[in-house]
Amino acid sequence: MSASGGTKAIVAALGANLAIAASKFVAFAFSGSSSMLAEGVHSLADSGNQFLLLIGGKKAQREATPQHPFGYGRERYIYAFLVSIVLFSVGGMFALYEGYEKISHPHELEHWYWPVGVLVFAIIAEGFSFRTAIKESNDLRGKLSWKEFIRRAKAPELPVVLLEDFGALIGLVLALGGVGLSLLTGDGVWDGVGTLCIGILLILIALVLAAETKSLLLGEAAGVEEVKRIEAAIVDGDTVTRVIHMRTLHLGPEELLVAAKIAVQHDDTATEVATAIDAAEARIREAVPIARVIYLEPDIYSEAEAAKGSDREATPGGPAPHPAGH
Repeated sequence: MSASGGTKAIVAALGANLAIAASKFVAFAFSGSSSMLAEGVHSLADSGNQFLLLIGGKKAQREATPQHPFGYGRERYIYAFLVSIVLFSVGGMFALYEGYEKISHPHELEHWYWPVGVLVFAIIAEGFSFRTAIKESNDLRGKLSWKEFIRRAKAPELPVVLLEDFGALIGLVLALGGVGLSLLTGDGVWDGVGTLCIGILLILIALVLAAETKSLLLGEAAGVEEVKRIEAAIVDGDTVTRVIHMRTLHLGPEELLVAAKIAVQHDDTATEVATAIDAAEARIREAVPIARVIYLEPDIYSEAEAAKGSDREATPGGPAPHPAGH
């Protein structure tokens, strides 16, 4: 995934959210609408989230050290996980609390044109931000559905911005509905109901983000197509005859570790095996450029060793392991 594409989407979302947050707080000050207050806090939390994503991207660029020999690529996953926590606690829980308070102590909206005007402005601004995130994502999504893209993406920034912008647009519609019903009925309870709905929406989105980023933090393997390309690149049909078993792990969105036990001819010399391994590493990097850390262990193929490695590779919902590596 392109880091520049993710950064562009983050900056677009940050600019939109800062402007929207300011306008929502002004509207709240004039109208007393709890929906506007909840939405203002929501936009402020989103702005903080974009700052966190930018910080994570910057920290992930640090060079590897003896203490962290595989680098800092996972910083981006850590900060994306913090985003889900902020969205849940600051955005969702505050909106639930504010909605409960407004339902318990409703009051009539004042200067209704402020919240309505700001919400219309916010929908337009969020729409532009969402459009930018969709455009950047489409360059990478390929034939995947949006659900598959969010679940399979190894770089967290675009899925996070997509979900935040989508949630923001739905939240704005809910806020507009709450304000509109309060104006039509003269009952401020509807403003509180809209605020509660915003809180529930934010918590659901935060839970989805937390689940996806947790999986990335734990360590995800390469995608099915990448695994196939790596396996095909390893075998040369001469010295390297097959893959006995293989492990892959994302050290970061754009850095992949590949560890494989490979079968070589029993009568090959050490020089021939070393040359074949160097050639296999070059083929892997050409086939999958993000495969930057590669460990290949030569061995003589045996059914027992292949079965032992394949059993460890099997994962629910993942590709079926090759009984003999190929």
